[in-house]
Amino acid sequence: MALWKTALVGAVLLVGGCSFATDSLLPTLTGEEPSGKPKEQTAATQAAEAAPVTTEPLTTQPAAPPQLNSGNLQLAPIEPGKPTGTAVGQKVATMRQDLGRLQASVSAHNSQLQSVLSQTTSNAQQYYQLVAAINAKLQVGTTPSNPILVNQWNQAQSILGKIDGDVASLNALSNGVANDSAQAAYLLDAIRATYTLPGAVDEDHRQLAVLEDETNKTVVPIDRLLNELSEDTSRQSLYVARERSNLATLSVAIKNGELFGSSLANRAYGAPVAAAPARASASSSKLAGRRPLVVIRFDRPDVNYETALYTAVSEALARKPDARFDIVAVAPTRGGTARAALARDQSKKNADAVMRSLTNMGLPADRMTLSATTSRVAETSEVHLYVR
Repeated sequence: MALWKTALVGAVLLVGGCSFATDSLLPTLTGEEPSGKPKEQTAATQAAEAAPVTTEPLTTQPAAPPQLNSGNLQLAPIEPGKPTGTAVGQKVATMRQDLGRLQASVSAHNSQLQSVLSQTTSNAQQYYQLVAAINAKLQVGTTPSNPILVNQWNQAQSILGKIDGDVASLNALSNGVANDSAQAAYLLDAIRATYTLPGAVDEDHRQLAVLEDETNKTVVPIDRLLNELSEDTSRQSLYVARERSNLATLSVAIKNGELFGSSLANRAYGAPVAAAPARASASSSKLAGRRPLVVIRFDRPDVNYETALYTAVSEALARKPDARFDIVAVAPTRGGTARAALARDQSKKNADAVMRSLTNMGLPADRMTLSATTSRVAETSEVHLYVR
């Protein structure tokens, strides 16, 4: 645990409006010491500031479309049979017709499955191409809210909705095949019960045996069809859910004109946790001794904090997949009662914005709590992010 905490401290960032929690560690972006004293310029610091900063680009590529089964099931033909003139023979003929109708239903459901899979494959390929094009443009750089990327994102969302509709079709098809399975089980029971009926001749029992074998052979593709539908539906459902989260992350990247990584929802896994109240109160004593993962200082309009925030939370989840996060709005108390009240309201709005950003990045809402406090040390509205 001590090692983890030590590693976590290294995740505190200083990008845009974000800074290290401990003011004695690094200076602020304004060039002043956190205490408010001017920072001394040395030859070393001047050389460091003059050096170009290079960063590895964060990439997020969509997951490859899930593999779909392509087996086209074939049913064994039914032997015509001969009339024997007995009551049992007539029952055998009726059950043979039932088996024919069952096979026709199974063939129809199999054809529907192949049609849905073909449509889903086409939709998934179109979706993958659109998302890949968006990522490629973001990778090389673009303007915030580029209308071309916005249009591509809308198309991708529409196609993902079609894939979701394909999942609904697979579910409906599963119900139909389940009925086929129940009908096959009923037909087998009826065939076996017919063996005990009186008044049968040897030919009746021979035809019954053939009909039983043919029904058993029909059960095999029905079971395979059910298994295929179950696997395809599960894969598609997971794919759609994951890509909806990634699309939300991608929308934030388009808005900012730069890439994030993959959705935080793909990293925030583990044992479920109970939802916390949307807003709670916090006191300085409760926060004492806790080192924030990120401190965002809203000391100017349009603080660009999302990239640093994403990186910090992503690294925290990599170390502790079931981590939860406390978002604390910190308001300064300087400037009189009225000004302090305005500062509290503004800090809460800033905390709400940070929470929306994390939600857009894919972090589940039940892993975050909001609280508010005041600080005599803070000079401007701040948002602190704690991990636990």
